[in-house]
Amino acid sequence: MAEIRTIASGLLFPEGPVALPDGSFLVVEIARRTVSRIAPDGTVTVVAETGGGPNGLAIGPDGAAYVCNNGGFEFTHEPGHGLRPAWQAHDYLCGRIERVDLATGKVEVVTRGLPERRLKGPNDLVVDRSGAIWFTDLGKRRPHDLDWGGVYWLSPDRKEIKEVAYPVLTANGIGLSPDESVLYVAETEGARLWAFDIVGPGEVKKHPYPSPHGGRLVHQSGGRDYKRFDSLAVEGSGNICVATLMTGGISVIAPTGELVEFVPMPDRMTTNLCFGGPDLRKAYVTLSLSGRLVEVPWPRPGLPLAFLNRRP
Repeated sequence: MAEIRTIASGLLFPEGPVALPDGSFLVVEIARRTVSRIAPDGTVTVVAETGGGPNGLAIGPDGAAYVCNNGGFEFTHEPGHGLRPAWQAHDYLCGRIERVDLATGKVEVVTRGLPERRLKGPNDLVVDRSGAIWFTDLGKRRPHDLDWGGVYWLSPDRKEIKEVAYPVLTANGIGLSPDESVLYVAETEGARLWAFDIVGPGEVKKHPYPSPHGGRLVHQSGGRDYKRFDSLAVEGSGNICVATLMTGGISVIAPTGELVEFVPMPDRMTTNLCFGGPDLRKAYVTLSLSGRLVEVPWPRPGLPLAFLNRRP
């Protein structure tokens, strides 16, 4: 297991980590229903109370945080572990994309989806160099049924939303290749990684049947271990690093589909990661059952994000 340093603990199901240039971090706390800031010394302060279920988070070209709000979960407590999401929250209303002003904490709803198909449970997002947002909708799970998910695109001016791929079973992590020509989407159930070749703003090449939604399958986790894929981050080399549930760790997958390595973590709910530190050679990982943000030395540099100015 990699050398792990705990940055902060006591978080209420953290996800969506962002390493900021000043050495602090942003995370969402899904069970607390907040966007929170973690100082370098581990002190946690609430930036904004979003309600619902803040999930993925990214910085936009205006310096604001954009948040996938899944509408909320009911949580259960796993003895000896911690909080785990179960079903759609009893006070669930809808899913949405939100803008959070990091200076004031003001929360604004950017979109609730298409007129003919409202968002159910937005999960993760990535901002491209144009300022457009690509995001996933995992759907919501109830005790005896669940929704189909999908992939969406939101224009830089936030006035247009397009359905990129539908239906996707439990669409979760999302990221872009270094040249922004390929969109990657992790599917939780079945532990699959899909790729979509981008041909225009909010437009992708669609592969025919038997692809269920037009994506091309890059990798499916095999073996006897039960695995599920969560959120992801991309390395500067183009490898896709997928947070892997149940086995607890990071699956590093080459764009050609090979498993480069698996980095184990001490938490079955290893949910998300980002890159930071000198030369982007540190991974910051959310261990959500145990409520921690941890730092892990990384053997290869991460990909700089569009609006964080983190180039070496």
